[in-house]
Amino acid sequence: MSGFAFPYAVGGDGRTVGADPDAHVRQMVELVLFTSPGERVNRPDFGSGARQLLFAGSSPEIATAVEFLVKGALQRWLGDVLQVESLGVTADDSTLRIDIAYRLLATDERRATTLVREA
Repeated sequence: MSGFAFPYAVGGDGRTVGADPDAHVRQMVELVLFTSPGERVNRPDFGSGARQLLFAGSSPEIATAVEFLVKGALQRWLGDVLQVESLGVTADDSTLRIDIAYRLLATDERRATTLVREA
């Protein structure tokens, strides 16, 4: 186990449920991207704010703004874990799709993930 599973859970044996390294990093990315600043009491600047733009409509300008927010948040909060290599954002009606390709700094392995959030 390299990290706790998100959301935090206790297994049937009473131990903390863990996540493999790939799942753990993906969960951290999802947590950063879909947490809005101000949502965390003890860390009010944590998050990306991408979810707030979900209702702003679908336009190239909104997609560009989301890309900027997402890349900045990942560099700030997970910059010691991964390096973003490519990023694509698609906003259709009430659905936000984020395609991320990144390199894990500890192992130099490349990974890609797609995160989809509906309003």
